[in-house]
Amino acid sequence: MDQKNSQSRNTFSGSIGFILAAAGSAVGLGNIWRFPYLAAKNGGGLFLLIYIILALTFGFALLLTEIAIGRKTGQGPLTAYGVLKPSWKWLGVIATIIPAIILPYYSLIGGWVLKYFAAFVSGNGGAAAEDGYFTGFITGDWQPIVFHTIFFLATAFIIYLGVNNGIEKLSKVLMPILVILVVVIAVYSCTLRYTDADGVTRTGLQGMAIYFIPDFTGLTFGKLLGIIMDAMGQLFYSLSVAMGIMIAYGSYLKKDANLPGCVNQIEIFDTGIALLAGLMIVPAVYTFMGRDAMSGGPGLMFISLPKVFRSMGGIGSILGIAFFLMVIFAALTSCMSILEAIVSGLIDRFHWSRKKATIIASLYGWLVGIFVALGYNVLYFEYTLPNGAVAQILDIFDYVSNNVLMPVLAILTCILIGWVLGPKTIREEVEHGNRYFSRYGLYVLMICVVCPILLVMVFLKAFGLFA
Repeated sequence: MDQKNSQSRNTFSGSIGFILAAAGSAVGLGNIWRFPYLAAKNGGGLFLLIYIILALTFGFALLLTEIAIGRKTGQGPLTAYGVLKPSWKWLGVIATIIPAIILPYYSLIGGWVLKYFAAFVSGNGGAAAEDGYFTGFITGDWQPIVFHTIFFLATAFIIYLGVNNGIEKLSKVLMPILVILVVVIAVYSCTLRYTDADGVTRTGLQGMAIYFIPDFTGLTFGKLLGIIMDAMGQLFYSLSVAMGIMIAYGSYLKKDANLPGCVNQIEIFDTGIALLAGLMIVPAVYTFMGRDAMSGGPGLMFISLPKVFRSMGGIGSILGIAFFLMVIFAALTSCMSILEAIVSGLIDRFHWSRKKATIIASLYGWLVGIFVALGYNVLYFEYTLPNGAVAQILDIFDYVSNNVLMPVLAILTCILIGWVLGPKTIREEVEHGNRYFSRYGLYVLMICVVCPILLVMVFLKAFGLFA
């Protein structure tokens, strides 16, 4: 069942390059605009504790499974499932459709970040904080498309260069810079102090307390279950599982790498950045806008935070530049991994050159990204999703990929590995080179029983069937 890599197939030069690239994929917009909001909404430290427990169990099992599948088969997501079990090769199609849906709108959002970075660099950060600025920009005829194009060209160029010269080299540069920027902004955020028009003084340290100290006020079993669901959903999307990405990256990982060790480090990196993102955002938003000002999604990054930076005065312009530069790095490393999941599959399935596969996949992503952008002006409409949210084209793409197809793929992967092939399939790969899989018992429990149950709950929640 084990298919050796061909001599021509790229590999990461070492574990560090793989870990930084995989962590770069995991550290994306979800860590920055969703994690802080969920933590603030769900009892601060209580949410953080639940999230960390799930990362060490639920997240570990899913992440290890996908990386092991990639390394074991030496194939991208489109063909890897067929190598494991020929009658299950159709799973590879789903694993490729998911990044194909995500790529266009993720690049469009990357263009939005680029626009705000340009605004702060050019000294127009104050204008970016005005009411209506964000809506005016995304509903514009040409600016969103221009910035989407610039961001996508950068993404495609990195993938065109390949695994070593593109993905690995850039990850080794961008990820350390991203960490430094997040730490600096987080530390500064905790030192803030502001007195509002009513004479109420709030500080960053008070905001940090709201973020870290568990709040059990009004906690019921139903509310606790809701917090667990939020933490699990955030972790599931944050780790880049069920998107084909980790299978693709795993296929480039050398056989002598310690798989559980790599997974642990990716999770530490991803969780650490998520925690720091909250420490960077929650104290700042609380200080200048109060406890009820936290929102999730684009509203936090493109509406609330520019107002916070404006309230800081001169230093706010500098922090705005640093913040949006950090977000560009996070978005870029994630977007290039999404494109790579598609490209690696095309290379393995059709034996195309990397150049041809990158050009075709990029042309598709760029054109569909323009279509998504037009969903805010000439193609605007409103559609109510099964979960009750009112959606445009981008929201529909996001819902179908994240809330429907990703849980389905993850559930079926658990069934394939846990019940059809057996967990020993992954154990054999983990123990390659006489290594010992110390958490095998936990892995079997998670992949056979716990993960499928939790993933079904995530899936049902998308349809409003599970609160």
